[in-house]
Amino acid sequence: MRSTVVRRTALVAFAAALALFAAACGGSSDDAGKGTDGAAGARAGEKPSAPPAAARPLTAAELEKAALTQADVKSGKVTAKVAAKDDIAQDRVKTDKAACAPLARLQVGSYAGRPSAVVKRDWKGASKKPAAGATDEEKFLAGLDAPQVMVTLASYGSGGAERAMKDLSAAAGACAGGFEFTVGGEKTQNLKVEKTAAPQGGDEASAVTTTSQIDKDLKAPVKGVVVRKGATLAYFPVVNLGAAAAGKDFPFPTDILDAQLAKLK
Repeated sequence: MRSTVVRRTALVAFAAALALFAAACGGSSDDAGKGTDGAAGARAGEKPSAPPAAARPLTAAELEKAALTQADVKSGKVTAKVAAKDDIAQDRVKTDKAACAPLARLQVGSYAGRPSAVVKRDWKGASKKPAAGATDEEKFLAGLDAPQVMVTLASYGSGGAERAMKDLSAAAGACAGGFEFTVGGEKTQNLKVEKTAAPQGGDEASAVTTTSQIDKDLKAPVKGVVVRKGATLAYFPVVNLGAAAAGKDFPFPTDILDAQLAKLK
């Protein structure tokens, strides 16, 4: 029965998404280090300008203060305490290509590099209302059609934030043709990784859309954005279970990104 097939496929997408999360990062760090060299560009008689001082990494308490609360969002639900099953440690993520590890970690709601402090929030948007006269199948899919974001704020010392951005950018290029990873024995196959337009509002930002093989005959996009502000990276891996079940695209929830960046100093 068609509705049974769709339900089974949706539940496969649901389990995979909660365990593995979506998305990504490309790089807008290509401009790092470009520009006029201090010695070569200084005019005669002038001393080269000193490089900017490294941003101070935020403490765990400061990250908690900067993290999203329910009062910061206009829609959906913010959960401050992330479930243990969704808080996946870096070392649980195994990739078939070492270069793709930063992307795989991002996709499961983890982070790149070695931050000194981390806080997480889970946000889930409201699901769509089914149209009048919708079938049971359509009602089921409408109930799943909601974006979900694991928002991670990670603070780094000694230039770690910039290095993590470069690692993510390099991974997006090296893994454009796809890669596989496992978490606790559950395998995810990513068919391709595409860099997409990065948002404004930070010192660096990157975004990718990853096409994942959800089921034998079902491919689905998963999305992710990473923004650097000073020594802090904000990670936004996004899944939409209804879109995954239907094999369709979905819009990135920019209002949640904007709300988080507005709080991150």
